[in-house]
Order: sequence, then structure tokens, then C-alpha cells
Amino acid sequence: MEREEALRRTYRAFNDRDIDAVLELVHPEVDWPNAWEGGRVIGREAVRDYWTRQFREISSNVEPEAFTHEPDGALTVLVHQVVHDANSGELLTDSQVRHRYWFDEDGLVTRMEVLED
Repeated sequence: MEREEALRRTYRAFNDRDIDAVLELVHPEVDWPNAWEGGRVIGREAVRDYWTRQFREISSNVEPEAFTHEPDGALTVLVHQVVHDANSGELLTDSQVRHRYWFDEDGLVTRMEVLED
């Protein structure tokens, strides 16, 4: 439950665009997907740069709906994601996605994946 609550706080901070609060919960060398542009970014500063660019173009709101504890220790989150164009306000997508997180012994996120159905 501790990791679930940490991820709930992380999603709230992301929705508030509080990048610093999110980055406190990830490992300094976190491996993060660049779901918007493609590829991956490594490290807190690379994630900060990615989100800064993303927030200029798209406005997303993510709400965790369910958590699944995986046999390998990962945690999968079913997320309701709504994305708008940050400039026009046009709705781009309203969907459910799955995010999978891996953690270190201190509870920091070391890797995140956006899972395809």
C-alpha cells in the first residue's frame, strides 16, 4: 500500500505540474518512457526536460483507477488519461492506459513503462 500511495501522490503532482514533487519519488537515474515523442529518457533532469517540452504542447490529466502487484515486484496502474492540446484546448484523447513501475530498495521508481494492449 505504501507504493500505491506514493504513486497516487505522484499522479496528483503530475496533474498539478509540480515536476519537482514527482522527481523526488524517482531514482536519480530513472529510466522513463518518452511516450509523447518516442524513445526513453534517463535521469531526473532528462525527465524534467521532457515534461517541460510536453507541457508546452499537450495538457494531460492522469487518474489512477486500479493497482496490480506483479510477481516481479513491479506495480501496474490502470490510468484514466485525458489529453488536450495545450494551445487550442482541443481534446486529443480520452482513454485508459496501463503504466508499470519498478522500484529500488528505498521505494524510488527506477523504471516506468507504458504498456500496450
